[in-house]
Amino acid sequence: MSEFLDLEAQDGIRMPWNVIPGTKQEALNCVIPVSAIYTPLKSIPDIPVLPYSPLRCRMCRSILNPFSIVDYVAKIWVCPFCFQRNQFPQHYSSISENNLPAELFPQYTTVEYISSTETGPVVPPVFIFVVDTCMIEEEIGYLKSALAQVVELLPDNSLVGFITFGTYVQVHELGFGLLPKSYVFKGTKEVTKEQILEQMCFFAGKKMPTTGVIAGTRDGLSSESISRFLLPASECEFVLNSVIEEMQKDPWPVPADQRASRCTGVALSVAANLLGVCVPGSGARIMAFVGGPSTEGPGSIVSKSLYEPLRSHKDLDKDSAPLYDKAVKFYDQIAKQLVHQGHVLDLFACAVDQVGVAEMKVAIEKTGGMVVLAESFGHSVFKDSLRHIFQSADDKLGLSFNGILEINCSKDVKVQGIIGPCTSLEKKSPLSSDTVIGQGNTSAWKMCGLDKKTSLCFVYDIAKKDGQDSIGQSTSNQFYFQFLTYYQHNEGMMRLRSTTISRRWVSGTDNVEELVAGFDQEAAAAVMARLVSFKMETEVDFDPVRWLDRALIRICSKFGDYQKETPSSFSLSPRLSIFPQFIFNLRRSQFVQVFNNSPDETAYFRMMLDRENVANAVVMIQPSLLSYSFQSGPEPVLLDVTAIASDKILLLDSYFTVVIFHGVTIAQWRKAGYQDQEGHEAFAQLLKAPHEEANSIIKERFPVPRLVVCDQYGSQARFLLAKLNPSVTYNSDNPAPGGDVIFTDDVSFQVFMDHLQRLSVQ
Repeated sequence: MSEFLDLEAQDGIRMPWNVIPGTKQEALNCVIPVSAIYTPLKSIPDIPVLPYSPLRCRMCRSILNPFSIVDYVAKIWVCPFCFQRNQFPQHYSSISENNLPAELFPQYTTVEYISSTETGPVVPPVFIFVVDTCMIEEEIGYLKSALAQVVELLPDNSLVGFITFGTYVQVHELGFGLLPKSYVFKGTKEVTKEQILEQMCFFAGKKMPTTGVIAGTRDGLSSESISRFLLPASECEFVLNSVIEEMQKDPWPVPADQRASRCTGVALSVAANLLGVCVPGSGARIMAFVGGPSTEGPGSIVSKSLYEPLRSHKDLDKDSAPLYDKAVKFYDQIAKQLVHQGHVLDLFACAVDQVGVAEMKVAIEKTGGMVVLAESFGHSVFKDSLRHIFQSADDKLGLSFNGILEINCSKDVKVQGIIGPCTSLEKKSPLSSDTVIGQGNTSAWKMCGLDKKTSLCFVYDIAKKDGQDSIGQSTSNQFYFQFLTYYQHNEGMMRLRSTTISRRWVSGTDNVEELVAGFDQEAAAAVMARLVSFKMETEVDFDPVRWLDRALIRICSKFGDYQKETPSSFSLSPRLSIFPQFIFNLRRSQFVQVFNNSPDETAYFRMMLDRENVANAVVMIQPSLLSYSFQSGPEPVLLDVTAIASDKILLLDSYFTVVIFHGVTIAQWRKAGYQDQEGHEAFAQLLKAPHEEANSIIKERFPVPRLVVCDQYGSQARFLLAKLNPSVTYNSDNPAPGGDVIFTDDVSFQVFMDHLQRLSVQ
């Protein structure tokens, strides 16, 4: 496993197949597609930042890299992708074997370019807060204090705007400091850019141009009219704080049998248009704080009557959620507009009930926005996550804007698409495959928002047909992949990061050992999880459990060692041995089993899965479990009900929740207060250790996970029991004393493996 982690540390890439099946048919036989999970802005220590423009190939526009073949005498380099011979320009004339530019050093497969001619001026980031006021006073109080903290943490040069909404939308004029002043829009119908220009007096006293798209200062908008609504944080801190301080509950009365009238869709559309008018093309984020479902105007998800429940998964399956498709279509339009403008939508949804994350998912995902889901604005999940975004510590997210990602690969490889937070730029090229998965049909993608953790899953197609006589058979047995990310760095200037990797390919029937030797089972599990989530959302009547089971059986019968028809002889190489366990847990995970989750929660879980790297995705699929006891320090234990013992403390990390679970004896001692008595220091230390570990997990994760502290047989113990392998259930013989049983009819991992072995050897 460690060599895959080393490769990831160097380039931010993990691939299920690090030795690639060489022909189309062999790749299909391997079941898991040739794919890569790439983190474009992964923080790589000692990454060279080069102060000049990159050297591109004349033909395919790929960038000079360590795999290029260089002729130092003739000053020529050969592109590894299209074999084009390129002349070095004048300023590379001193190049020799002993005098290499950084981008040709074999260890620098990832480099960044920062050149003043291409980067243009440093542009400040823009934040526009869109705040819901249809909430109880207590929630508004929590939100006010959170926003007041954010105002202090904002970078001084960043521009800030502020919009509140309830029955109506109010755009606050922060540039008018004498008294609070805002422009009000009706919440029942959409607001166009023209209405915003006219009603918000952008051309006060001047004639508005009749033709063309008006966008930004270059189209005749004075910077004074823009700075009425978007001001540098350092200048408007006082006004902004007083607007937040005076924010009150939406004044319109709400009958007892109705929901508040909340026009979330119109508010977001006003924010998108305002940014489109004022700062198109420069990095901006709409941060929406929503405390309930949208019931008014376009994008509403439920009627006002409380007699009508919010849509469930069952309603969506049966097509009995009348507003769902309309709302998704509306947010898709907003997504297109934001992508065109280069802006991001972030959502902070804090309510006991659903707020419409499932409908907004398309806009958040296509713009690369962040989403935080919590029960209340007073909950630590929301407060700490919000603080984490603006923290200036080393572990900060490094928010970047306006990314464009391009790829190059060897001509026998085609890209089917990306599953992750980005949008296809529809730039069809010879690299695009005919089959599309996710954002496809292109070799370039737009990423309006991205940070150090954003990870994309590329799905490839091997185009090479079988047989040695296939045309243009390349002589080398390497496939090359290049990823170019052009983005606005969080310090304001544009940068270009180039990552180039090569992987060996093999073909023929005797290559199974080589394929297995390069198999990364964690990356494979992460790719399968993204694929199954994607298929569940896009394919009608898709059966995820069956699809996963069939894929696993095909992999085991291809790569397992066994004698035909003899299940007891079945064994898997260590490279594959944990993969069935990952699939077993994926089948039981919240990505596949949507029962007991709302559509909002499911959308949230899937969005998080689609933007996280392999290590985090594996924790979501198969949580980690640590055991603490007097006999030993913290030790990893199997995710199994047999791990529970009365004298142990368990720490479960399932990514979204961190559970500290006290065995029944430990809980009794704790309630008796032994930890505070002399002579019981060891017990006090035992209680403290899991909390310290939990805090270190919570500190470095975004969104911040929920911490659950519970005791054996307590109601909250369900958070742990739901994730454990039910090897001991209510109908098992003699369960272990002090242990626990799980009341379920689910199959245990042992039964699952028995069936798998039986079916694989047929």
